[in-house]
Amino acid sequence: MQQRGFTLIELLLGLIVSGILANMALPSFKSLLESQQRQSAAHALAQGLRYARTEAIARNRAVVIYALKDNWGLGWRVIVDISGRGPQDDDNPVLLERQASGQVLIVGNGPLKTQVRFSGLGEPIFSGGGFRAGTVHVCATDQAQSLHQVVLAPSGRISLRSERAEQALCRS
Repeated sequence: MQQRGFTLIELLLGLIVSGILANMALPSFKSLLESQQRQSAAHALAQGLRYARTEAIARNRAVVIYALKDNWGLGWRVIVDISGRGPQDDDNPVLLERQASGQVLIVGNGPLKTQVRFSGLGEPIFSGGGFRAGTVHVCATDQAQSLHQVVLAPSGRISLRSERAEQALCRS
């Protein structure tokens, strides 16, 4: 008699082997997903900064991009700073807002800790008028390393770098 199909033992053995292989692949897949989330967050923030600078130049007016709840990982908002008070004035028109889950740790150094103001010429400035430059770091989840950096030059140029570097700001 000719047999067609699989026996119950063969099916169970196949399920066990596929379960073991899936269990071995899961940590790598999780790591890949986290890496993609960090890279996506870095790209989105760089694009947000570029958008804010472009709007400041196009409108010839100060535009502010600031972290929601003082946390870049939760997202950011771009506003036209009509009153000169930035995020403290709720009447300033919102141009763009991006909300994020907060799963990715994003921290800025001193000048870029919570906000960036662009002048009508597209230059980053302090509220007092001085030039502003700095770096926003997208951090690893398991160690104090910056994996992606959004760098703001004094000229207003925004660049995105993907370099592994020890970063004390990533310890928080």
